[in-house]
Amino acid sequence: MVAPPPSTEVLSTDPELDWRRAPRLLADRLGISPAAVMLGLLAVIAAATGAWWAFRAPPTVVEEMLPFVGDIAVAVPSTTTHAPAPLVVHVDGAVAEPGVHHVVLGSRVVDAIEAAGGLTEDADRSRLNLALLVEDEQRVWVPRLGEEEPSVVTPTGGDGSSSGASGGVVDINRASAAELEALPGIGPSLAAAIVDHREREGTFGSIEELLKVAGIGPAKLAQLRPLARI
Repeated sequence: MVAPPPSTEVLSTDPELDWRRAPRLLADRLGISPAAVMLGLLAVIAAATGAWWAFRAPPTVVEEMLPFVGDIAVAVPSTTTHAPAPLVVHVDGAVAEPGVHHVVLGSRVVDAIEAAGGLTEDADRSRLNLALLVEDEQRVWVPRLGEEEPSVVTPTGGDGSSSGASGGVVDINRASAAELEALPGIGPSLAAAIVDHREREGTFGSIEELLKVAGIGPAKLAQLRPLARI
């Protein structure tokens, strides 16, 4: 008995049929199953797709050109403030540290006394107006119990003991311009204005008549009242 010759498949002329039979024929030639051929083809396709994705040109990104902070001139308001010059006052009498002290603008007698270390035990508090505003170059005197204010040396060299001053209180009808400057808040111009008013209008009938002098208002009159007399 003659064995039949090995079967050989001849590809048909139908392209669609040949494509479907190609995996099986390739598997017969390689000696593997058709499923292994299909898995191999899928692996090749996946590898080719991954390589294309990895090496493809990145998409062009249009960057929005934003200005840097350093390129913009921002107007920043200045916060620098100049502190007002401190007031220089002379605190004397019954305080812990009599002498020249510095206080801020707008300070009152109580602030000047605190700058001088506070009152001593023998200070006569009843003769003080702690609420008065102090001015530059002012002398704040704190009396002791039963003590009269000592004479004040004026810029002209006088000792304040003339007819214009008595126990530290200035007679506004008799004091000279230099003696009037010993009063709180009275400078050369105001002292001259008081003397001029007195010479034109006559002597003052009361301390309140100082309000008729240009430059003296209620606040300044309150400062002058404890140290002025007629």
